[in-house]
Amino acid sequence: MRRCYVTLLAGLLGVWMLPSEAHKPSDSYLIVTQRAGSAVLEGQWDIALRDLEHAIGLDLNGDGSITWGELKARRAAITGYALPRLHLEAIAHGEREACTSEFRELLFDVHVDGGYAVLRFGIRCPFAPAQLVVHYGLLFEVDPNHRGLLDVRTSGAGQAFVLAQNSPTATANLRSPARWDQFRAFIDEGIWHIWSGYDHILFLLTLLLPAVLIYSQGRWQPRPSLRDALVDVFKVVSAFTVAHSLTLCLAVNDLVRLPSRLVESGIALTVLLGALNTLFPLVRTRRWLVAFTFGLVHGLGFASVLSDLGLEGWNLTLALVGFNAGVEVGQLAIVLIFVPLAYALRGTPFYRRAFVPAGAAAIGCTAAYWLALRSTGAL
Repeated sequence: MRRCYVTLLAGLLGVWMLPSEAHKPSDSYLIVTQRAGSAVLEGQWDIALRDLEHAIGLDLNGDGSITWGELKARRAAITGYALPRLHLEAIAHGEREACTSEFRELLFDVHVDGGYAVLRFGIRCPFAPAQLVVHYGLLFEVDPNHRGLLDVRTSGAGQAFVLAQNSPTATANLRSPARWDQFRAFIDEGIWHIWSGYDHILFLLTLLLPAVLIYSQGRWQPRPSLRDALVDVFKVVSAFTVAHSLTLCLAVNDLVRLPSRLVESGIALTVLLGALNTLFPLVRTRRWLVAFTFGLVHGLGFASVLSDLGLEGWNLTLALVGFNAGVEVGQLAIVLIFVPLAYALRGTPFYRRAFVPAGAAAIGCTAAYWLALRSTGAL
């Protein structure tokens, strides 16, 4: 029992130690296109201005905003920083040779989370590749959690990959796409996304904290059986899953699109309201309705990872299904770790009178801080 106390206290301390910048992770969007089996390919690389500002500096006058003039003035620095961190190799007929990249133009685009520099460049290989090897090294030295979302397009089909510091290389078969590798990569990305998405974790905890309790006579009391607790957990987690899966699909297919600041602020608000409902229970018996309603907002947050990549057809289907499956696996792992500990301690004064209110208060304060930053654009 003492170990249970220590574990839960460590979890409560972890809430206070969560990074304040729990928002959309750092991503870039890289598209490589081969036309008609040519040895000359085309590349487009969208890199967030906030990431480039952090890495090389773009805001020349220090006024907190980046103008098109400032972006153009730093064109040489941008290309000099980005292109050397991308290496491509062609493979065909037993040969493997490096390709060369040539910068063409710098543009600007707006994604759901803000402004992006768009680098267009040509890729010249010694021969038409049957396989294309992509080595990616952007921003890892300043942000180890950065992800590169790669879409390799050919006349036959497209393939999507996730490039990270621990897996910076991808090999695309331009003639026969390796669909299983793509699916598995997005499962891993979904797991990583929810485990690194502190706001999603905290909202899930606001649902799980009271799942082993029942509100009666003006206070939280232990549920009489494990079956009752598991039924409640199943209802709220299932409702959350259905809701965020629905809006994830709608957003990725561009049927729903909201500004990133509104979505991220909404997610912080759901976490705050979930924590307040634990402290001052208004919704006591049908908490799955809360999970479903608020889960719709969280699905829009999940979609930010995929929606800007512009995937289509099977490429989109595999990425979407794999990513969503990964989110569910990551979510299930949290449930399996937390619920047994909470159930073991549900009858103790420590859990009901100390851990639950203190945990909810810590989550609420963290969410209120995020909400203030996100709604004002400070984050």
